[in-house]
Amino acid sequence: MRNLTFLKIIFVLVFVGWIMVWILLPTKVYKNTWNPKLENKLNSAYFREQGTNLLLFTFPVVFMGALGCVYLHLRLQKPENLSSKSGGTANRRLSFLRRPFVVMSPIGILTSMELVFALMFAALLIWSLSNYLHISFGHLHMHMEGEKVWQAKLRSVSLRAGYIGNICWAFLFFPVTRASSILPLFGLTSESSIKYHIWLGRVSMVLFAVHTIGFFIYWGITDQMKEALEWSKTYVSNVAGIIASVIALAMWVPSFPKFRRKMFEVFFYSHHLYTLYILFYGIHVGVEYMCMIAPGIFLFLVDRHLRFLQSRQNAPLLSARILPCAALELNFAKTPSLYYNPTSIVYINVPKISKLQWHPFTVISSCNMEKDILSVAIKTEGSWTNKLYQQLSSSALDHLNVSVEGPYGPSTSHFLRHDELVLVSGGSGITPFISIIRELIFQNQQESHVPRVLLVCSFKNSVDLTMLDLMLSVSGSKTQISNLQLQIEAYVTREKEEPQDSEKLIQTKWFKPALSDTPISVVLGPNNWLCLASIISSSFLMFLLLLGIITRFYIYPIENNSGEVYHWTFKVLWFLFLLFAVVCICSSAVFLWWKKQNTFESKQVMNVEVPTPTRSPGSWIYGSERELESLPHQSLVQATNVHFGVRPDLKKILFDCKGKDIGVLVCGPRNMRHEVARICSSGLADNLHFESISFAW
Repeated sequence: MRNLTFLKIIFVLVFVGWIMVWILLPTKVYKNTWNPKLENKLNSAYFREQGTNLLLFTFPVVFMGALGCVYLHLRLQKPENLSSKSGGTANRRLSFLRRPFVVMSPIGILTSMELVFALMFAALLIWSLSNYLHISFGHLHMHMEGEKVWQAKLRSVSLRAGYIGNICWAFLFFPVTRASSILPLFGLTSESSIKYHIWLGRVSMVLFAVHTIGFFIYWGITDQMKEALEWSKTYVSNVAGIIASVIALAMWVPSFPKFRRKMFEVFFYSHHLYTLYILFYGIHVGVEYMCMIAPGIFLFLVDRHLRFLQSRQNAPLLSARILPCAALELNFAKTPSLYYNPTSIVYINVPKISKLQWHPFTVISSCNMEKDILSVAIKTEGSWTNKLYQQLSSSALDHLNVSVEGPYGPSTSHFLRHDELVLVSGGSGITPFISIIRELIFQNQQESHVPRVLLVCSFKNSVDLTMLDLMLSVSGSKTQISNLQLQIEAYVTREKEEPQDSEKLIQTKWFKPALSDTPISVVLGPNNWLCLASIISSSFLMFLLLLGIITRFYIYPIENNSGEVYHWTFKVLWFLFLLFAVVCICSSAVFLWWKKQNTFESKQVMNVEVPTPTRSPGSWIYGSERELESLPHQSLVQATNVHFGVRPDLKKILFDCKGKDIGVLVCGPRNMRHEVARICSSGLADNLHFESISFAW
């Protein structure tokens, strides 16, 4: 425990120091005092103009990434006790920071803590811009004869808007690093942080638009339009900047919600232009400014390459439950050592449908209860999922190649420490709660204290009630659901009475895994933090070594002998090439070593047979009069109340909960999430602790 506290203190100190550098960067103190002294000491023949920024901006983040891995590894060694109340009091004291403070479209749900951080970041941007302009306007530089003061100020504002956009880019890649070792230390996951990526992207796009348009206006009014076509050998390349702006626009437009929902493929493929954007952006700003945004890109590249290596393997699909509500449960083989928490997700690729598309789906299995199986729930709501449903419904299919990436999710199950849980879902939003209930079933069987659970779920049609059957595993695991304090209030909104048609059975199909299939195994990162720490550390050290060698023994002699500055573009290309190369080399080496270590465990898993049930479960929804085939199904029926033709009165349901510590989780349509958030933030019930789960960006 002391080691964890010590590491966290170091992390906080380094993080605060890094932020302080950003705060001081636009000031006269930094420009006139700090920077000259640091350049004299750090800008050696080995790193030249990159030395200062490598130390102040790149190194702290890389250090935090490696230190975070060590911290998370040590925390995993300390067993998590769900019944422990040691942290409950502290959590309740800080619960006001997690309460919804702003609930509105298009911002969504903002907690008090998120609002504080957003205001602090906005203050950093305003502070930086005001200081840059104050210093610039105080020593206004005329770039051509006859230039007017307002024209010079226009140029200065346009240039400084680009500087501020660079600050946004320094943070842009952290939220999309799925196996991040930094986000968990702030209680975040990549999935819950996507909105920050969206906000940063939009703010930076506006700032870069001001930067680009401002310079075009400046060039136009000063008769310097030829500057737009300049590709300088010694300074900023304007052509590269314009190309980067066009690429950014091509990524930005399809990212708007309405466009993205209607044409997801266009959004998906256009966003992969980020590689070209980084290239031309780097050429435009140069290596000094690349060092400022490089740490986020570096950690993202490590994560992205590891995900690429994992995704090259096919996962063995053992079975599929095909529900009459056009939903699926896919069951994959996994290694027993693979650990994940409830509400985790995986990304799935089916080459037969699309070789490039990866889609996120919720993991509904419990890694504690189902040691060898990972289950995923999929609701058909688009062209890709409809094609998958048709493929699996085909009677002739006995094998399907599927690649799986993940799982990714929260590093702890903190919400399970509440005295009571109220789970509010709409439609397919029930899937993350299935994983919570399965985990609670396991914990209950271990005689651990688990919270009471009230599940309030809304469906459009009665056939969707079959989603509730996914609470019971198809793997044959013993599930004693009767001892769990579970109450289910199910609402069917588009039907006023129970249908009288014949019951619709859930089909279960079994597949033959190929010999080349590899069980889903420990991902480097969330399940093996020390390996990720070794990759981050070795990659960065190798990068510094190679960059120093090339700068000292290749670039420096050219500049020293010829007296000319080495080509601006080539410096950036060397920087980016080395960054990418060291990540690929170190990540691949550690991944291959890890794969070799796990070969024996994978072979053992592939020899395990999953028992086939004698009849298809889940038909209790329509056949309530028949004798139920198992005690778990009986318990599930007894715990469920179905209401037809009405919507849940969420305010009444939540205010009727009288427990002292009630965790309220909601997953579903935006209006539902916002309604629950407003109720919890109304101040009329201090015992309600809100948490939203949303995978709809």
